[in-house]
Amino acid sequence: MILELQSLEKAFGAVKVADALSFDVSEGEALGVIGPNGAGKTSMFNLITGTLAPDGGRVIFAGRDVTQISAAQRSRAGIARSFQVPQPFSGMTVFENAMIAATQAAGLHGAEAEHLCLDVLAQTELLDKANTLAGSLTLLGRKRLELTRALCAKPKLLLLDEIAGGLTEAECVSLIQTIKDIHASGVSIIWIEHVVHALLAVVDRLIVIDFGRKIAEGDPHQIMESPE
Repeated sequence: MILELQSLEKAFGAVKVADALSFDVSEGEALGVIGPNGAGKTSMFNLITGTLAPDGGRVIFAGRDVTQISAAQRSRAGIARSFQVPQPFSGMTVFENAMIAATQAAGLHGAEAEHLCLDVLAQTELLDKANTLAGSLTLLGRKRLELTRALCAKPKLLLLDEIAGGLTEAECVSLIQTIKDIHASGVSIIWIEHVVHALLAVVDRLIVIDFGRKIAEGDPHQIMESPE
């Protein structure tokens, strides 16, 4: 297993965002996550990445208990994420944004970092925008840059938070293909998404979360047909 969540608990006052939350992700698997707004999906990502400390339970990554280690240490261990609202360094170029991830998260330097960034930019279809200021990108471009920065951290596990949100149908189809290619390269993925057809095109398994609790899990198409 690349990831195991074991009975995670987290509450803000009376509001539970993780309620005995348990599931695992196999190496190379793409797991989809759906649920209503406020269900605790993004909080779950924060618990996995270490930006939020659980009240109870454990996070096991690549066989190691990482519950007590920092977000930076988890990033260097191989957990990377995209954010629902892209926030690139707007005054820097696409390539410079990628280089920050390669040097700070992956710990690479010089030519090795540059080669990684160029390879990832080709994969995310941003190579022709390498010298473009990030702040001038379209929404699709910023979403692709979110992917780029995450992949330049050399992740074993990639967390995608509603990366298809706000895109046109044609843009969504284009991004789905890129994510399929990333999945095919062997990177494990957990993808939170409201654009369900995007999830169904990629993920191997689907879980449903509500009020911080897992209420369903299984084959994506069977889950979508469930009355719950």
